[in-house]
Amino acid sequence: MTDPDLPTTPERTPVEAAPVEEEVLYREPGSTWWPLLWGPLFCGAGYLIEVLTGPAHPVAWTGAAVLLVAITALWIVARRQDRSVVLTPTLLRLGTDVLHLDRIVRVEGVEEPEVARPVGRGFTIPRKTHAVPLELSGGTVVLGWARFPDDLVEVLAPLLRERDETSEQEDHQP
Repeated sequence: MTDPDLPTTPERTPVEAAPVEEEVLYREPGSTWWPLLWGPLFCGAGYLIEVLTGPAHPVAWTGAAVLLVAITALWIVARRQDRSVVLTPTLLRLGTDVLHLDRIVRVEGVEEPEVARPVGRGFTIPRKTHAVPLELSGGTVVLGWARFPDDLVEVLAPLLRERDETSEQEDHQP
């Protein structure tokens, strides 16, 4: 049974599908690239220890460093896709799921329910992130998430207020 207020399969778009012409108001990349240095640094330390203590194997250490860089690069790319947060004036993308802002009723003052579905592919919000309860049109509350939830709410709430004020003004026009 699917909830009509939650993103469905057609709304899921790849990470690269965010509109290029839209201004990005808030972004969390999901991961930085600096972990690529870990493998070569550890391999360099291992090689130096070998040089100081006896015969060294530079080809083996170089191969290990290259292998660790490749594995780490795959890990980083996956995190950048599944844990990125992007907010534009028209949509909120959490991981690979896209939630259009016209479906979000409010973000401030929403109580986090005991049981709520997180936006994204997982059964829970990603580790090291914090929940951002979002009330959707229809009264459903889903859990958005961000590493810095207060910053996301600080940018998202004025967008929703501005949209509501604009729609109220249009409703009162003769």
